[in-house]
Amino acid sequence: MRPPTATEWAAVRRARLRIAVITGAIVTLLIAVVGGVALTVMVHAQNEQVWRDLRYGAGHGHLASPPVCTWLYAPGVDPLPNAPGGFPLRADVNRARRTHEAVERTLERDRTVYLVRTQVRADGDVVQAVFDMRFQLADRDHLWSALGVAELVGLLAAVVTGALLGRKAVAPLAEALTRQHQFVTDASHELRTPITQVHTRAQVLARQAADQELPVPHRDGLARLVTSAGRLGEVLDDLLLSASLAAGPAGPSERRPVDLVALARAVVAEESDRARARRLTVVVDAPPHPLLVDGIQSALRRAVGELLSNAIGHTPAEGRIKVTLSRFADMVVLAVTDTGSGFDPTAVDQLFQRFHRGSGDGGRYGLGLALLREVVTRHGGTVAATGRPGHGARFTIRLPEYAPADPDPARPVTAARAMRAVGPQRGRPRPADGPARPGESPRSERRGVLRIGARWGGGRRREPPGADRARGSRTAG
Repeated sequence: MRPPTATEWAAVRRARLRIAVITGAIVTLLIAVVGGVALTVMVHAQNEQVWRDLRYGAGHGHLASPPVCTWLYAPGVDPLPNAPGGFPLRADVNRARRTHEAVERTLERDRTVYLVRTQVRADGDVVQAVFDMRFQLADRDHLWSALGVAELVGLLAAVVTGALLGRKAVAPLAEALTRQHQFVTDASHELRTPITQVHTRAQVLARQAADQELPVPHRDGLARLVTSAGRLGEVLDDLLLSASLAAGPAGPSERRPVDLVALARAVVAEESDRARARRLTVVVDAPPHPLLVDGIQSALRRAVGELLSNAIGHTPAEGRIKVTLSRFADMVVLAVTDTGSGFDPTAVDQLFQRFHRGSGDGGRYGLGLALLREVVTRHGGTVAATGRPGHGARFTIRLPEYAPADPDPARPVTAARAMRAVGPQRGRPRPADGPARPGESPRSERRGVLRIGARWGGGRRREPPGADRARGSRTAG
């Protein structure tokens, strides 16, 4: 089993961090809630006790020896030497004498809090009782300090506990991700050879059936078998590319300047036979100079090919497809516009979902557009789609323009230099369409196992058997 990739390790570390943070937040919140409840209960109990003692002292306390932290003021009685200044409160005394009702208030003075009660006693004297909350406030400050220390200790303990829990909890997930990618890679590699053999054998049988003029149902069944085998091979290629992308971004040694203009023209040339069979006009509108991006040529070729294949599959006969390339704000923009069936604008997000079922050209399940977005995103770009039912569609790819690390101002970039940097254009093998495919011309039927490449790209190229792809679903493949 291969070791986890850098991307998988980064995902595992993020998961561990999230678990540690969530655990710390929960423990901290619990300590805060418990501390807040304890403080509230203590404050309420203290206030109730103080007011109860203060009311008893004001009504029955001895004027010469009041309770601790309490001072009693009455007419003709001298206050104690340690009595706080500013008492008695004459306004409260006059009010109690006038209304014969007790007056209670809370004052903040001299960095402490005083509770004051003024009332008329049974003997007719007006007594004012003052209580100093100094010690109660000190107890509350000590409780706050204890809660702060408990919060800090609890937070540290929660982070350590969360890290340990995260390591234990995420380890099976990391192993599962590793096994999943390994399974996809191994299965794709192991299945590619037998599927190619099945596809080639089916093409041979279909060709023999056409040469021997077997009944039409037999030839149609073999044609469908060829198409199904080709699509299965394409799904395997998509899985391989997806697995390689999921393994992490390509290193500098795997990336190089890619001329999107030359790449787009090569892809259009590959699809020329299919476009002519469907009586479509394909136009490339690009500048004469290269438009370079930094990336993996095979992956970008797969992305552009997917856009063009979808456009061909969803454009009716006599339709028009336009491939436009331009440069805007240090970005290279490639747009594929068609006059096909279009799509509902509210379903844009569903177009790029894996295995979303399309509605055109077979409507198969696939990975195409989801893989396209994955490729573009890995290259630091974006992909967008616009369209309306019956009014065609437009898919736009934006990729960062290639910026040389040490450009030579004395040697401007020319088309010849760019082509030498890009290297030969090697397309992805595509399975032959096979004979008697619905909607194909007789020329496609005569091609048999080996397909002659289109002449739009300036030459012929022979492609291996079992490499053509019956693509056409706009929404997922």
